Parts: sequence; structure tokens; C-alpha cells
Amino acid sequence: MDLYAKRTFLIDTENAFKIGPHIAALSAAGHSVIKLNLGEPDFDVPEFIKAEIKRQLDKNNTHYCDPKGVLSLREAITRKIEISRNLRISPEQVVIFPGAKPAIGFSQQVYCNPGDEVIYPSPGFPIFESFIHYLGATPVPAHLSEKNDFTLSADYLFSLITPKTKMIFLNFPSNPTGGVISQKQLEAIADVILKKCHPNVRVYSDEIYEDIVFDNLQHYTIASIPGMEKRTIISSGFSKTFSWTGGRVGYAVFPTIEEADIFKNLNINYFSCVPPYNQEAARVALEHPDSQKSVLQMVKIFQERRDYIVKALNDMTALSCKTPRGAFYVFPNIKEICERLGVLDAYAQLEESTRSKTSPSTLFQMFALYHHHVSVLDRRSFGKIGTEDKHYIRLSYASDTSILKEGVLRLSHAFEDSQGFQKFMKARSHLY
Repeated sequence: MDLYAKRTFLIDTENAFKIGPHIAALSAAGHSVIKLNLGEPDFDVPEFIKAEIKRQLDKNNTHYCDPKGVLSLREAITRKIEISRNLRISPEQVVIFPGAKPAIGFSQQVYCNPGDEVIYPSPGFPIFESFIHYLGATPVPAHLSEKNDFTLSADYLFSLITPKTKMIFLNFPSNPTGGVISQKQLEAIADVILKKCHPNVRVYSDEIYEDIVFDNLQHYTIASIPGMEKRTIISSGFSKTFSWTGGRVGYAVFPTIEEADIFKNLNINYFSCVPPYNQEAARVALEHPDSQKSVLQMVKIFQERRDYIVKALNDMTALSCKTPRGAFYVFPNIKEICERLGVLDAYAQLEESTRSKTSPSTLFQMFALYHHHVSVLDRRSFGKIGTEDKHYIRLSYASDTSILKEGVLRLSHAFEDSQGFQKFMKARSHLY
């Protein structure tokens, strides 16, 4: 009799957290690590949110509440959706979750049977791919191209859709690329879905970075295109927009009340409910008169950091970095760096058992961490299937500019340190 169920090891992790113990070990050894790995805004939670949490606690609003979410927050979300997406929805279509993550796995659990195909962006948020394996569905990665600014073309999506397609994941602005999609592109994608997919195919539109867009661009959602509101799940939350990652308040808007009620039942079985005092604070985050000003100020600073780091990276020899239009990540191409350092040759010489657990960009990630004490994330962290020949790293610029400058300096040293890389490989430790 085995101790663990076989499915236990089919689910993967999120490397932004997995690399944490490595950073902790280096810090404990006295090294100062520049952390460009974690997607967490470095700003404080706005005072009006903190004040409302305290007020709700003083009111003893600390007991069970509606597992679907407190009505006041769901009503505030419907008003936001009407203004930002031009969609009229009922509060009963909205479900509140502890963060935006649970709805990703729940949606695959609710809509997909084993063998159903799930199309998802790669590079993309790692939880998309991870849950597909766990639930026995079939992963169909949509490999986003650097030459297309990491957006998704309608023609490419058309080639991926089959009669077995059951879910399609979209994520714009994107993690990890910062890619932003236009209304015209979404209209073409919607046309493909409406013509080629069964009405019961669901589109999961992850819009957690909806408020973090640059260059006077606007966020668009596929749900606003006529016909798509009946097929699209809109997912968002409060972690990124309000620098409130620990608050764990996310939500999803479902095409029907019936579907929302099914997700409410999952909440009952898994969490009971999200803390009501945080939900009321999330309502205030949407309604407070200072909210928009607070968000715009954060976005302004993010854009200034983006401008710095993109230029600094592109000024380096053998490196190319697209300019992201949203979120707070850059996703530079390090193929030439890997060639120059000997990373590709070193990877090719690894035994198969080790090679299957790592990649060239992973080797660079660990070398940069252990030899130059700067933490980034490899391409493999954002989708593993079919990425063996794709060499990128993700840097988060959710840190003060002085930290970014030091991180870029350390990376520039790592990019030139072929001898250090040879020593790293010779040590045969921390290869993944």
C-alpha cells in the first residue's frame, strides 16, 4: 500500500516561492541577496484599506459570512465591472475567493474531465499548467512569441482548438512577460472562439494586473465582446492593484448564476468563507475617493522603473528585452548570454536524470543566485512543456530603483563570468 495518492505528485509548485529556501540559506550564511524573483509590489497597503480592516475588527466582524462573498463587496464588483467592461451582471454571478489562485484550479476541476484539452499561455502563470496535470486533463500550451510582443494571435489559437478543447486561458497584462493585448486582437480571438468552439467551452480571463498598464494604454477584456460574456470567466483581485498580497481577496465573475453557485459550494467545502473584515476593506478599496489616485501613483513609479530596467538590460551586449506594457516584470532573452557562458554546452552534457529537472535558463538562474547573489526566475518556471530551446529569465521590478540598479549590476557581472559558471558546474550542486 502506497502512502500517497498517485495524483499527489502530478501537481507542481510556483518557483517564485520554491526559490525562497535557497535565498534564506544564502542570507543565513551572511550574503546579501538582491531579490528580483517575487511578484509582490513593494508599496504599503493604502491607509484607507488598513483603517477599514481595523474598523471592521473593532465591530467584531470576525465570524462566518456568505461563502459566496459578502453582498456589499459583490455589489461593488458589479459596479466596477459595469464601468470598466461595459457589462451588466448580477452580484450572484460573483464569487469571492482567498486570492485569485483558487479559481484557477477550481475552474479546471468544475469544467474539465480527464482527457479534455486546456489551452493556456506559455510563458504564463505556472498554476495554469500545474493543475492540468493534477486533474488529468490534457495540456495544450500556446507558446507566446517574443516577435509578437508575447501576445496571442487568432490564427495560432485557431490551430490549437480541437473538438476536445474545454477551456482556454488568457492572461493580459501577462505574468511573466508584461504583454498587453489590444481590442482588435481580442476581437479576432473572440471570432475564432465563437465560430470554432462549443458554447460550453469556457474562457478563463485572468485579469489580476488589469490596473497596471503603461504608456496611456487601456486594459481590454474578451468578456466585453458581444457573445463572449456568456462564455468568459473574469478573474481578478486586490493583491497587485493595492499591494495587498497578504490580504488574500480575489474574485471571479461567472457567465451564469448557476456556475457561480457551484463555485460557492467549493468554497464551502474548502474554506467556508473569506474573512469578512478583509472583504469589507476590499469594498472600500474599490469605492474610496483616494483609491484611483493611489493606484495611479503606484503605476507611475512602476513605469519609471520599467523604463530604467529595460534600457539598462538592452544596453548590455548579447541581451535583448522587449518593453512590457503592463504588470511589473521584464522577460529578457538570454540565449546569446547562455551561448557565451557555455550554459548550453553544459546543459547538453548533463546526464538525462538531471537534465530532465533543469534547463539552460535554470542553470543560469541558480548560478546567478549562488555566485552573484541576485535572484531571478527561469523560463521553465512559466511552463515546462516544449520550452527546452527557449532561453529567458523573468525579473520583477517591484523593488526600489536603488535595488534594481544593484540587481542589474550583479547580473551584468554574471553575464561576463564564464569562469565562475564553470566553477558552478564543476561543484555539481544547486543545478535546479
